[in-house]
Amino acid sequence: MNRGKKSRWMFMGWAASLIAVLATSISGPASASAEALPDPRPLGAKVFQGRGFDTCHTPTLAALRAWKASPYRAVGVYYAGRGRACPSQPNLTVSWMRGVKSMGWHVLPIFVGSQSPCVRNKNKRKFAIGSTPWAQGRKEGKDAVARAKKLAMKKRSALYLDMEAYDQGKASCAATTLSFIRGWNREVRSHGFFPGFYSSAESGVRHLEKSRKAGIRDLPSVMWFARWNGKTALAGEPVLAKKAWSPHRRIHQYVGNVHEKHGGRTIQIDRNKVDAPVAIIS
Repeated sequence: MNRGKKSRWMFMGWAASLIAVLATSISGPASASAEALPDPRPLGAKVFQGRGFDTCHTPTLAALRAWKASPYRAVGVYYAGRGRACPSQPNLTVSWMRGVKSMGWHVLPIFVGSQSPCVRNKNKRKFAIGSTPWAQGRKEGKDAVARAKKLAMKKRSALYLDMEAYDQGKASCAATTLSFIRGWNREVRSHGFFPGFYSSAESGVRHLEKSRKAGIRDLPSVMWFARWNGKTALAGEPVLAKKAWSPHRRIHQYVGNVHEKHGGRTIQIDRNKVDAPVAIIS
């Protein structure tokens, strides 16, 4: 081997090692399955354990101040994405982010981007993933990170991709959807954020668990599953293996579309049990 070739091979080896280190810093060894992911806290995550809620319109600081009387301490906000049901978020600003932090709240940032071509919600079909799902996922992942940074979210924050229920049994549609999700995860992870995933347990979550068992890479670091059974348990979800997406990598949305009143303020919410990374606010 001549010196030029040797130098090129040494550089390629160094680059591969660097990529492996970067992958490990967010999700564990590049060769690991989701079942073998490590505790995210030593990797820089800020983990919240407790009850949380999400709501379509970001509540005011006054409402969250009143809701300190509630059992919740995490709030899910729909901060970006073309598929949001509530795209107008006048309360969601940098000062809001820092205000909730000062009150002891934790933020779960939700990105509702393009949706599966076989999404069940008719209102979401106009946001269907296009013909280049991997590239589209990467593009929207880049947007997710940029929008997060504008809201004072730092690296090692978790960003959650919302993929509404779809017919994951349809092979072509499932392949398109998975390619988009993986591209989004790859991009978000490459910027130093934890890519999370939200979907219904019987559609997107079941689909990704099958993918995990098949050894597919570029899967999410955190799993937020919706099963409205009224039970706050994070373990025991039928479609997830016991050790998959653990430890500290799960959120269970266990009740949806209910009204609650605390401190004189009523909000329509979904209820969640959280043991997962949240936003790190500067």
